[in-house]
This record gives sequence, C-alpha cells and structure tokens, in this order.
Amino acid sequence: MNQSVWGPVQQEMSELLQSHPDDVPAVVDQLTKLQDILGRVPPLLRENPLCDFNKLYLTITEGVLERLYAGRFRDPAFLSRLDVEFAARYFDALRAWAGPETSPHCPRVWSGLFQRIPGPDCRPLPAACAGVNAHINFDLPFALVTTFDHLGSDPLDDSDQHYDYLQINEIFDDSIPGLRRGYLVKWQLLIDTMNGCFDDWWQGEAVEYTRNVAWRNAQRLWSVRHDMNATDKERTRLDRTAADLGKLLLSPLGGFLQ
Repeated sequence: MNQSVWGPVQQEMSELLQSHPDDVPAVVDQLTKLQDILGRVPPLLRENPLCDFNKLYLTITEGVLERLYAGRFRDPAFLSRLDVEFAARYFDALRAWAGPETSPHCPRVWSGLFQRIPGPDCRPLPAACAGVNAHINFDLPFALVTTFDHLGSDPLDDSDQHYDYLQINEIFDDSIPGLRRGYLVKWQLLIDTMNGCFDDWWQGEAVEYTRNVAWRNAQRLWSVRHDMNATDKERTRLDRTAADLGKLLLSPLGGFLQ
C-alpha cells in the first residue's frame, strides 16, 4: 500500500490487513478494529464514507454471528465459510488500494468509494449504499462460487444453503431501520417519521432484489468456473456495472436516497 494513502494510521492499517480471518468471530473482530482505524483517517475522520459502510457491514455480520450461535442456520459450515470468503474480498480491495489512478488491482467499484475518503464529503446513507453495492453486486457472487467450490456442492435453488442465504435478508430487515435513522440529521428524521415504514420497506426490498441477482450471477459464474476467459469477462462486466451504479449513488442524485 502507498504510504500516503492512510496518513497517520498507515502502519495500523497495514498490520490489520496482514491477517486473514478464518471464522465469523474473527471477521467481526477485524471489522471492529477497522472501524476504529477508519475513524482516524484525516481529514474527515469518522465522517468518511467508508466508515459509514463499515459500520453497516459490522452490524450485519454481528447479526450473522448471533444466528450462528443460536443454531438458526441449516448448514452453518456453509454460512460461516461464505461470511469469511465475503469479508476476504473487502479486505483484499483495501490491501490493493494505493490511491486514485494507482491501484490497477483494486476493483473499479471499490476504487470509486475509496477515493472519496479524503473528500469531498458525501452523505452517510448514499455512502453506505455505495459500499453495499460494491460488496453485494461485485464481491458476493465470487464469494459464493469460492464457498461452494470449497464445500464441494452446487449453488442450487431451494437447497439448505439457499435457505440460509435468504436468512441474511431477514438480518438486513431487522437492522435497516436503526442503521438508516442513524445516518439521518434532524430534519431528515422528521420526514422519515412522516413516511412511516415506507423507507424501511423499499430499502429492504432493494436489498432482497440485489442479493437475489447476486445469487443468479453466482450460478452463472459457477457454470463457467473452469473457463478463465469467461470468468474474467464476467468479472469485468460485474465490476463495470457495479461501478456505474456506485457513481450514481455517490453523485448528488444519491442524496435522494435520504
């Protein structure tokens, strides 16, 4: 990593990203430490857009861990492995980031968010949504393929693994209201109250739809997993599509999400 990217927390960031979490508690621990470090990156500090996403990601992962401990998943080995593979792609993108125009190995969709860390500032909710877009629309299909390959099973609809995968939508549904309101200022909270549950509903629907698309993309990737050229084409397509959406979310139009 370029020594100028993370400023005074460069050494801490480098040390944190040297480790590779191998279970869900370790992912939660690494995300927690990352949140602290991100909150000290100048000049925006805790107001930087990656802080907004990482907070959301940490909350959802804590929800996954709670369900694992409660024995709620039909195939906990699958869900645990998927959580680790999913997080690995986020941490890999952070490792690859070396600043604008100098990170050829960092996916375009993540670069679009990372380059906003020094400013200009963007509103918390669109920033968090941009991170969710990168992680679900780009990272998740590849994490699913790697997980199924490791476990020696196929990504089939109506399987135990698919059932567990859909449970994550419930965690989002439970978490979205509190998370979203935490991103709003007083006048936005007033409008939010007037809207009742509508904003929570449509954002939950958006997450469910996006995760369903990610599952379909994983099935497409699975069918060509032994064809490197086809896989690379899919990677480029998914990155380009997600990057274009990320630009929209981080543009002034993204403010309408609030």
